[in-house]
Parts: sequence; structure tokens; C-alpha cells
Amino acid sequence: MSPTVIPVIFDTDPGVDDAMALCFALAHPRIELLGMTTTFGNVTIAQASSNALYLSQLAGRQIPVAQGAGKPLVKHTEAPPDFIHGADGLGNLNSRKPSDGRVLDGRSAAQFIVDMAHQRPGEITLVPVGPLTNIAAAFALEPQLPQLVKQVVLMGGAVKEAGNVSPVAEANIWNDPHAADTVFTAGFDLAMVGLDVTYQVVVPVSMMEAIAQQHQHPLTDTLMHAVRFYANFYATRYPALKDTPGCFGHDVMAFIALLHPELFQWATGRLRCVTDGITQGQTVWHDRLGIDFPQLGFGAEVPLSRACMQVDVPRVLELFRATLSRPWLHS
Repeated sequence: MSPTVIPVIFDTDPGVDDAMALCFALAHPRIELLGMTTTFGNVTIAQASSNALYLSQLAGRQIPVAQGAGKPLVKHTEAPPDFIHGADGLGNLNSRKPSDGRVLDGRSAAQFIVDMAHQRPGEITLVPVGPLTNIAAAFALEPQLPQLVKQVVLMGGAVKEAGNVSPVAEANIWNDPHAADTVFTAGFDLAMVGLDVTYQVVVPVSMMEAIAQQHQHPLTDTLMHAVRFYANFYATRYPALKDTPGCFGHDVMAFIALLHPELFQWATGRLRCVTDGITQGQTVWHDRLGIDFPQLGFGAEVPLSRACMQVDVPRVLELFRATLSRPWLHS
């Protein structure tokens, strides 16, 4: 029996690691990419949509791109981290190829998600790797969305690992904590792939160079430029990455966890998000399920979720390398 093909909507704020994840999804034979929905985060919403269209153009794929949220549900909008991803999200490209004329889908990201869920009930996996604003907005449009989609596998948050925008908060969740808490409590079959595992996986620049050399393609050239910029940032934060350049494979880990959950150790618990104050954006993980806390908000009314806690790093890196080394690009 052939391995099951998984229909996916990729909710993204591209972003260098988003571009890495997109390339992995396009290269993997078990991912059926139904569309991309864009959000603010690593870049503005306009730049995110432009990047999604551009990357799909370079890949030679006709992928619907629906523009989504440009700001959080409640909190103020944070400035995009151009020192991490570049002002354009792709490492400040020197130039771009002329557009081939593709345009955004006429629907909002939330409407696109709802429409696709109704067309293929029980089949679609949502893979959000940015703020969860679009997923929360789609849930507001269609309260039955948790029953209409198969699952949500998100990159964001942390259980035991420290945060990357505050001592306790991960960037995607911090960018819209109200949306995150809405999604966590909505009733989705939800898996969180957070900093606990993504900080364990460093994709070497040398691996990306070998992939770019093998394919000799405008998309891998663009990705290589972006990865070098991204790795240069990480070298300023992590001394070990100065001598052996690399970057954390944050967003692609959501796709790898979706395809190969056996490469991870998982925990089960109830997931909430702090929406304001000095710990805004902190993901709160409750797995001591036998304890009846006096603090409300962690009881049986909150659905059980799964969180990645450990990862088989060598096997994940080899899967990433082997997938992007496949003959998936066309001139």
C-alpha cells in the first residue's frame, strides 16, 4: 500500500525558515499542498503575500495564496524582525525575477480555510508556522472548524525550553497570544512543535549549499541566499554557530512531525496561553491531569493537546536532506 498523501493548508509568514519549510513540503511526495494562507509576523502581511507568490512562482507550482491577518486580534502589532530575516523576509535579495502574473486568491485566509474544510471535511491538516490569527479568524467564521479539519500541527510555543522573544515566550505565540489561546481551547486535534525540539535541530549551511549545488535552480539559489543571511544572525547569538554555520530548522519541523511522528517524543496535556502582562505569549502546559487545581481554566473543558519534547536529530536532518535532494524542481 502506498503511503498516505496528506492534504495541507500552510499558514505562513515567509520568512527564511518558512521558505525552507515550503520547499520541503513541495519536495515531499506525501504532502498535497492545497494552498498557502499568509499572516503578519516575520514580515508585514503585504510582504508575506508577495513572498508566498514569488516562491511558488520560482517553484513553478500553481498554489493558491490567500492573504490573511495583518495585525493581532487584540495586542499592538510588533515590528517585523528584519535583523533576522531581512527587510524582505528572504535575506534582502539583490533582485527578483519579474512576476509571471499570478495574483492572490480573492478570499481572505480565514474564508479560504473554511471553504476548503467544507470541500474536504475531515481530511485537511492545517500547518501554521506564524501567529495563529488566521486560524482563530477561521474558527470565528465557522465554529465547527475543529470537527471539519483533521488536525492542526503548529510550530510555536515552548514547554520546558526558554522563550526567544522574552524569557518565557516564543515569537509566533507572542505575536498574537489571544489568537493562540483561542486555538488552543477550540477543540482541534492539535500538536505543538515548539522550541523544545526546534532548538535541537541545526541545519548546516554546508547541507544547504550541497542541495543548491545539486539542483542549480532559481528557487534553491534564492533559498541559499536567505539561509546565509539567517545563519549569520544566529552566529551572533550562538557562539558554536560561528565555526560551524547553520540555522535552526524551526518551521520545517512541523512538517516533519506531521509526516514522521515516530521521530519525536510526545507529551499530552492541556495547553493555554498568557495573553497579557510581563509573561505575555507564554505557553502554559498542564500535564498533571490528576490534580484538581483551584485556578480555573485548566480543567476538562480544555481539550488535550500533544507537544513535542524530544527529537531524533540525526534522522530528522537526514530526512530533510534526502527530501530536498529529490528531483522535485523543474526548469
